[in-house]
Amino acid sequence: MSTGIRVAALDDIAIGEGLAISSDLTGTEDDIALLRDDDGTVYALNDTCTHAVASLSDGWVEDGAVECPVHASRFCLKNGKVMGLPATVDTVAHRVEVRDGEVYLFPGEQPEE
Repeated sequence: MSTGIRVAALDDIAIGEGLAISSDLTGTEDDIALLRDDDGTVYALNDTCTHAVASLSDGWVEDGAVECPVHASRFCLKNGKVMGLPATVDTVAHRVEVRDGEVYLFPGEQPEE
């Protein structure tokens, strides 16, 4: 089992905000957005909104969702499911762990529900 890729310090991601991690580092097709909910939990979703080209890491994060900064589509932080139009296609969620104040990403692995 992989130990993940160290992608950030927890303090690099403010509560209610996001941080984009380059696909060059993750080996994924899209950049990955690390998103920190208002309870401090970190989640990871593909960074590009499925409705229009916009970075979810620039969106608003609260109450278990991220809102796209362009057209206000909302996605569930836990599983990437659409929670608000105009998006109709879910995004991809990735497993993430925080260990000793460091954020580790497991690209392509589904998060535990």
